[in-house]
Amino acid sequence: MKARRLAAVARKEFLHILRDPRSLLMALGVPFVQLLLFGYALTLDVDRIPTLIYDADQTPQSRELIARFDGSRFFRIDGFVDDRDVIQEALDREGALLGIVIPEDYSEQLLSGGTADVQFLINGSDSNTASISLGYIESIMTTETLRLRAAEQDRRTGLEVPPPVEPRLRVLYNSELKSRNYIVPGLIAVILMIIGSLLTSMTIAREWEMGTMEQVLSTPLRPSELALGKMLAYSAIGVADVVFIVITAIFVFDIPFRGSVWLLAAGSGLFLIGALFTGILVSAITRSQLLAYQASMLVSFLPAFLLSGFVFAIEAMPRPIQIFTHIVPARYFVVILKGVFLKGVGLGVLFQEFLFLLLYALLVFAVTVRKLRQKVA
Repeated sequence: MKARRLAAVARKEFLHILRDPRSLLMALGVPFVQLLLFGYALTLDVDRIPTLIYDADQTPQSRELIARFDGSRFFRIDGFVDDRDVIQEALDREGALLGIVIPEDYSEQLLSGGTADVQFLINGSDSNTASISLGYIESIMTTETLRLRAAEQDRRTGLEVPPPVEPRLRVLYNSELKSRNYIVPGLIAVILMIIGSLLTSMTIAREWEMGTMEQVLSTPLRPSELALGKMLAYSAIGVADVVFIVITAIFVFDIPFRGSVWLLAAGSGLFLIGALFTGILVSAITRSQLLAYQASMLVSFLPAFLLSGFVFAIEAMPRPIQIFTHIVPARYFVVILKGVFLKGVGLGVLFQEFLFLLLYALLVFAVTVRKLRQKVA
């Protein structure tokens, strides 16, 4: 491998990029647009749930229960109704997600030491929102039940009875439980995989369609030099995308950054190299720009988005899918991104992920070189 031939290929590809302003604009602008769209639109936070209340009891006890929900940031009391059927109609037309029905004997049952029933009607058409809402409701009602039980014991004995167990909760790495704090770092992996593979997916295919690939293969240029030269040219754009995306994540989305910049740069570089070589491999196999574009989306976007674990927990997937995710490079880069951004861990914790990205980049490079060794049939 000679540096002169390698530099010549890289210079040729870089000049081609500069002479195609539309592709250059897409390579630099699309990541920013994707990050803004996904960062603001893709959220798993469920709060300010529209709620209607039917209070048939109208007592201080029922108003105290209502105050528990009104004081929570997870619920938004949109109004009070005089009929249970009104809540049903609101749920039917998506006017509310939750209805609370307090029966007439609510306070009577509480004061007599009995069990008071409260009905919660949840719109289950969105199962994710419904399950999260159910968790919020159970948390509030558990706290309220313990409070009422302690108050009843105090009233009967005249002594304050402390709770037998007092939990002390501490949420690490994402204390505010904002979904944006772990979605946006994961988006970096998805966007880089898409951009990296798309940038290079049509470079070899374009040579085949224009008829210049035969001339390239007839020169002393080695396949390894051809692959590395093209990768180096597009890596400059990839590095610019990485810097731009990271700055946007930190200063626009206010994502905490607790780790090492150099560790993030190393992980991003390895992942970007693997993504660029993936695009070159797809381009060499398909020999068609249209097929290369479609295939690169198939091997980059879908695995990175669905199987990397940045949105959907891998532990919740079926066992065969979990096994398959071990060959998805975005899975390991997402772990690196979350470790660097949110946890501030070092190479000692992320060594396996770095090793896999290195092996993946070398493997894809080797397969690409082997494919490029094949002369024109």
